[in-house]
Amino acid sequence: MVTTNPLANAMTTINNNEMRKKRECIISPASKLVGHVLRVLQKNGYVGEFEFIDDGQAGKFKVQLLGRVNKCGIDKGRHPVKFEGYEEWEKRYLPSHDMGLLIISSSKGVLAHKEAKENRMGGRLLAYVY
Repeated sequence: MVTTNPLANAMTTINNNEMRKKRECIISPASKLVGHVLRVLQKNGYVGEFEFIDDGQAGKFKVQLLGRVNKCGIDKGRHPVKFEGYEEWEKRYLPSHDMGLLIISSSKGVLAHKEAKENRMGGRLLAYVY
């Protein structure tokens, strides 16, 4: 049996469809984590509306693309990030200081690193987008 990472599949699907200039994409399989990450991307203007489609199995997300994602991906190690450590990860994953987002899983849920910085909290690094 091959185990898959639904978040990695979702980010790859978004990346590939954005490169092809598509207006929407279907992300399968769906998961709660993918839904939370999509909500963060939507809140920060990287993707448009998205909806869950129940296909009787794991489900799918239909996502409207806005053409604003240059690159997105995941942090395979899901490294812990302290409040003071965001700059190190920004340098590793993002092209410049004020461009892009790190997506963090924290005790307050899944959120962008900018929001986590404002709340002075750390978490686990899930993904990045710019």
